[in-house]
Amino acid sequence: MKNKYALSLIEKIQKELLLDKFDCSSTIENLKKLREYSFDDQNPVLTKALRLAYEHLETNGAFLIGIPMDEPIDDSEKEFNFSETNDLESFEYFISLLLDLEKKNNILDLREYNKAFLAF
Repeated sequence: MKNKYALSLIEKIQKELLLDKFDCSSTIENLKKLREYSFDDQNPVLTKALRLAYEHLETNGAFLIGIPMDEPIDDSEKEFNFSETNDLESFEYFISLLLDLEKKNNILDLREYNKAFLAF
């Protein structure tokens, strides 16, 4: 993301994760704010990822999506990495993707997260 307020919000979320201060309700509010900033970037993958992430947290009270797998898998046999407990490592990775959307792999991983949110 390019907006300085969005970047500081991402850093705030990362700091809370680092200090083991994950709070679902404040994280949801922060993701909603980030989504508002994402409209300026005109990146529909990012905007959708943020919406799906906060909707997932609202519904489940936890981040239950695992980090996307690296191996290319045939989409017809797509398997997703779901967790039964709050996967903060995956959430931390998800947030880190938002810092540099110029990297093609970051966008590809956001697309994989979007698919996993929808499949959940």
